[in-house]
Amino acid sequence: MCGISCIVALANAQKHTSGPLDNPKTWPQQLDESLELIKHRGPDSRGQWISSDSKVALGHVRLAINDLSPDGAQPFHDEDNSVHAVVNGELYDYDALRASLLEKTGYHFKGHSDSELVIALYKYYGLSFLSHVRGEFALCIYDSRTQTFVAARDRYGIKPLFYTFVDNKMLIAAEAKAFLPLGWEPEWDVASLKEAGWNHDTRTIFKGVRKVRPGHYMLCQSFDSIESRPYWDIEYPHKTQPDPRSDREMIEGVRSQMLEAIRIRLRADVPVGVYLSGGIDSSAIAGMVTHLVKEQGERMGNDKETERVSCFSIAFDEDSGFDESAIANRTADHLGVKHYKKHMDEAELAARFENATWHCEHHNPDLNYVGKYALSEVPQELGFKVVLTGEGADEQFGGYPMYLPDYLREQDLAYASNPLPEETRKAQCVKTDEENSAYYHSVGADGANRGPSLPRRMLNDITTVSSMAAFSPDTLFADWTKAYGACDPQLTIANSVGGRARDKIMSAWHPLHSALYVWQKSHLSNIFLSCLGDRTEMAHSIEARTPFLDHRLTAYVNGLPPSVKIRWDGEEQRFTEKWVLREASRPFITEELYKRKKHPYSAPMTYAENGPLHKLLSGLLTMERVEGLGFISWDEAEGLVERAFKKDAGAMRFAFTVAQWVVIGERFNTKRAEAPSSLYL
Repeated sequence: MCGISCIVALANAQKHTSGPLDNPKTWPQQLDESLELIKHRGPDSRGQWISSDSKVALGHVRLAINDLSPDGAQPFHDEDNSVHAVVNGELYDYDALRASLLEKTGYHFKGHSDSELVIALYKYYGLSFLSHVRGEFALCIYDSRTQTFVAARDRYGIKPLFYTFVDNKMLIAAEAKAFLPLGWEPEWDVASLKEAGWNHDTRTIFKGVRKVRPGHYMLCQSFDSIESRPYWDIEYPHKTQPDPRSDREMIEGVRSQMLEAIRIRLRADVPVGVYLSGGIDSSAIAGMVTHLVKEQGERMGNDKETERVSCFSIAFDEDSGFDESAIANRTADHLGVKHYKKHMDEAELAARFENATWHCEHHNPDLNYVGKYALSEVPQELGFKVVLTGEGADEQFGGYPMYLPDYLREQDLAYASNPLPEETRKAQCVKTDEENSAYYHSVGADGANRGPSLPRRMLNDITTVSSMAAFSPDTLFADWTKAYGACDPQLTIANSVGGRARDKIMSAWHPLHSALYVWQKSHLSNIFLSCLGDRTEMAHSIEARTPFLDHRLTAYVNGLPPSVKIRWDGEEQRFTEKWVLREASRPFITEELYKRKKHPYSAPMTYAENGPLHKLLSGLLTMERVEGLGFISWDEAEGLVERAFKKDAGAMRFAFTVAQWVVIGERFNTKRAEAPSSLYL
């Protein structure tokens, strides 16, 4: 794309806060008025700024976390009114960075917001400034001196950032719905839906709407060429390089890094709380937070009360098999923290289904995102704006069962005292792969897609790529969609991995680390940090902070041998996932959690006929509404709801998915998909 007429960046558009850009109906008028300006002007009363050449508009809706004064309002501008920025998210260690920049440059800061740092960093380090930023963020900078525009996303994609083109204008925002008032007319990207590109590469479910990749920045110079460049990537040591450290050294290293990652995330000018489930990840955070507050005098944001930490949980029906609230209760009692819970029954899930889907902007074959949407109501109702959450631990420490076959695919030559005998390794590799296949079949997914394939050959035979593609509603698509050719989600995953990383996967990294890399580059950023993260949290103006994705902590963990992440217990003849995390967290958690096996966060999948969800799905999955999508065969979708409520797990997941497409299609007024008159592939 060249010759862009203007660039419009709207940061934090999804936040439910009052502000100058809170009414999207007024955006086109504001933009048109601003673009008519010829001469330079500073920030106006609408919180919008237009450059001297009338080609860049920056807008921001504020969720005030640090520096609650007007000095913290965005967009930010340098003293010369030549460099301008909007920032979504949180930057840490900003006091140290601020002091360093003051010493080096004497830069004049307007206020005390962490976000204002990006301008000073950019002016001193240029495009290298991103290497100095620690935190979760999506940001845009415009330098009118050089006509340089930069849009960047944090290393793991904790904060979203989308872009599209309308009438030769480049639009960038934290969510696609922000484009609606600016002339964008949504269309389905059917190929992306079939190939799962929305989940594994830069595509979304909407044609022409793309994501900035995690750890990348987009660069546009002189309103001409646009390119995406990486500034950071995940790295692992060579699989044959022995690690000389003792277990004790590695455990203490993880503990020290975790405490620091958590400590810096406690700072805010508003109250800070913790999401608490029945798992080790969030419990370790709650335990370490409690330790830092009680033993080291740290404050939870601006909370003057330092004796008790506030935690928030969600509870499903006890007989559902998915309720972990009893364990969370025991953890809260053990730590002596305040514990607030929201109970979610079927009626509560059904009541939030459509709004949660609207905010997420993509589908999910599980209702866990609706539970997370409801959970985020709890801190909001209690006056909290910031929570610490446990996302990312499984991806760093090998927590999911699907990783086991890849851990066992090769010897761990980096760990000299590995207790796993070679014959046991080979036998367990076959056994765990068969168990994974059976598990996916039992939950209504494809458990038979794990044979030899081109994608697996491209990724050193890891089966995690097959697990990632297990939930695919390919049988539901209309016949005309065959025009897009053979759509293989596994190939989408393999192709989305860069050439440098594929070389490392084939020759240098242990298969467990390869599996962790591939998972983090797609599922983590595009689902777990999206509909189970930022989208459902920010729908209620909650900023979630993820200590396990602190890049200094992850760099340390990535350097550990696979066999301290997953450990074979010869006596009990079983594996302990996240072994080094358990050991590092042991002083801060209960013995029950220390010994508990991984239980993935999920919502119940079995519901009675004629209940709230049955009625909801029956109303959404009618012939008229399904055929209105254009890309789903009614012959395949008819009867889906009935099968779903007769304990067919696969039908239930497909029913959830199609219902979400119906909601998104209608709320976005998405154009009905039609067979292309001509298609060049």
